[in-house]
Amino acid sequence: MSIWTLGINHKTAPVEVRERVAFDPASMNLVLKDLQELECVSEVVVLSTCNRTEIYCTADDRCPERIAQWLHANHDIERADLDASLYALTDDNAVAHTMRVASGLDSLVLGEPQILGQMKSAFAVAQEAGTTGTELGRLFRQTFSIAKRVRTDTAIGQNPVSVAFAAVRMAQHIFADLKNSRALLIGAGETIELVARHLRHAGVEHMTLANRTLARAQNLAQEFHAEAVLLEDIPMVLSQADIVISSTASPLPILGKGMVEKALKKRRHKPMFMVDIAVPRDIEQEVGDLSDVYLYTVDDLRDIIEENVRSREDAAKQAEELIEAGVEHFMRELKALDAVSTLTDIRTHVEVLRDEQLEKALRQIQNGADPEKVLRTFAHTLGNKILHKPMTALRRAGSEGRIDVLDWSRELFDLDNRSE
Repeated sequence: MSIWTLGINHKTAPVEVRERVAFDPASMNLVLKDLQELECVSEVVVLSTCNRTEIYCTADDRCPERIAQWLHANHDIERADLDASLYALTDDNAVAHTMRVASGLDSLVLGEPQILGQMKSAFAVAQEAGTTGTELGRLFRQTFSIAKRVRTDTAIGQNPVSVAFAAVRMAQHIFADLKNSRALLIGAGETIELVARHLRHAGVEHMTLANRTLARAQNLAQEFHAEAVLLEDIPMVLSQADIVISSTASPLPILGKGMVEKALKKRRHKPMFMVDIAVPRDIEQEVGDLSDVYLYTVDDLRDIIEENVRSREDAAKQAEELIEAGVEHFMRELKALDAVSTLTDIRTHVEVLRDEQLEKALRQIQNGADPEKVLRTFAHTLGNKILHKPMTALRRAGSEGRIDVLDWSRELFDLDNRSE
């Protein structure tokens, strides 16, 4: 049995293929048990996210073909499309890939942290389903340990690499505690939704969403327990906002210098943090001239993001070194366990032969046979039985020209260092 990783991801398959190979979480127990019933598979864990579907298993060499057949039979996907996207990795390559995935090095956004939680959840589901054992248990524990080291010992996840996250991270640098801050989000598209999600995660409890269409703002506001207003209501709520982040498709500015000045007077010049993600800009450039306003544009954020991407790439090199060491350690442990298993089997084999001959010898002595003669026969027979199969194998190796086997046997029995 070997360790295998098979799957497709955002690098090998478009979303139209990925969605056809995705698994419903509600049916995961059945999926795991179905896979384990394949005669080539022993242990199995399945990870299914929007960017990847991967099967981690201990299996024999039939694994890639059998699992590909199973995926084809159980999903609405042509075998040709599947084969063009499916990758199969084994042993140290499979271990390295698993650790890279958990560490965020194989993600669409380098270093994103969500994948580690998703892998932990996938492993927990497989444990509950009873489809994991010693080998995958050891693999995933080692993987989670390496991923934790990558997070703590490198800067892979410390710097934001999305516009929405960068905007919120900048706000965290300006306000000591976002919990007491109020946010005004202008727009109701995907970027503002991400901003709202990051703000909520950062502890912001009071948010107002302003949009040209009230219904869209209300739908989004309901998810985040926020207030929804129309764009024309902004002058009435602006003075309450410590954080203003805007991303609309408006061709003209929504916030002018005069409107912001009035809001600052109502706030008694308490500072405001503003981020204008829109192109064209939603906030007049002159607003940045006001002494109590910290205004950043999408270009400011892009500079930060590009710098942070470079930082993550440098951190990724450090992470790869940690993973390389982790793979080496894991494979060494695996080989050591194989050696222990082999030694145990050899000892058991010899002990069975010994006990059989010993019982025979004891019966002969009890029946009155000469003890010395019985012992000599016992020793001779036991030696022959222990050496019979190894000698047969060595003769075959010699006839086949397998000198390495003969050399290894001499080393095994220390034949070249016997005392004269």
